[in-house]
Amino acid sequence: MEAVLDWLFSSKEEEQHIITSMAYFMMFMAFCSFVTLTLLKENVPYGRYASSKYGFPVNVKFAWFVQELPAILVPFLLVVSSSATKVFMMPNQLIIAMYFCHYIQRSLIYPFLIRGGKPTPFVSFALAFVFCMYNGYMQVRYLSHFAVYPASWVTHPLFLIGFLMWLFGWLINMHSDHILRNLRKPGETGYQIPKGGMFEYVSGANFLGEIIEWAGFALASQSAQSLAFSIFTTVVLTSRAFSHHNWYLEKFEDYPKNRKALIPFLL
Repeated sequence: MEAVLDWLFSSKEEEQHIITSMAYFMMFMAFCSFVTLTLLKENVPYGRYASSKYGFPVNVKFAWFVQELPAILVPFLLVVSSSATKVFMMPNQLIIAMYFCHYIQRSLIYPFLIRGGKPTPFVSFALAFVFCMYNGYMQVRYLSHFAVYPASWVTHPLFLIGFLMWLFGWLINMHSDHILRNLRKPGETGYQIPKGGMFEYVSGANFLGEIIEWAGFALASQSAQSLAFSIFTTVVLTSRAFSHHNWYLEKFEDYPKNRKALIPFLL
């Protein structure tokens, strides 16, 4: 891995500049996504919004496993097969561990727990694969080779608040996924109204959890890279939460009227 990166970049300074540029490009893509998903009312084409115009269908379990795998594999290779000097610093270790904790579950556990689920269009699958590779490199390369924190950063209020936000969001996301997986009994088909946990307050409980999770990650790591990821995630998942909320309201006459789309009691 180190040899490949040495071939790609003439110096560490050039690579750091590229990683910073990647973060700003992701922020730009977040803006483009906001225009497409929010202003033009488009939906990310997977799950209930899947469409054949976005390519042939890919088995949902296979798609989730493969598309998320680069988010683990690329960072793992960066850490173990290159001179990742910053990995030995406690703040860097903890922030990298937060990243890995999410994606180990999302790639190696979550896909095999899926029950049913519509196939993923190939275009959505391919874009997710590219995004996970792009973001995995950007996040962990920065944290393992370039991010510098004082040794006391792990006790700084910003880090502690960020970590608690990340943990809270991660737990909401995990619990909400569990609720969604168990909506239907064996042999049942069709959509059901999710109940329990944060679903008592919002239609997009799983999305809210992930938004909080990566916002906490960004607060703890204090980098352009993590901020870009948090903004991009917020834009995409906010749009999906509102689309789900409107879909539930149209499909179920008895859908709870006091339930909000994303933010409890507000929105």
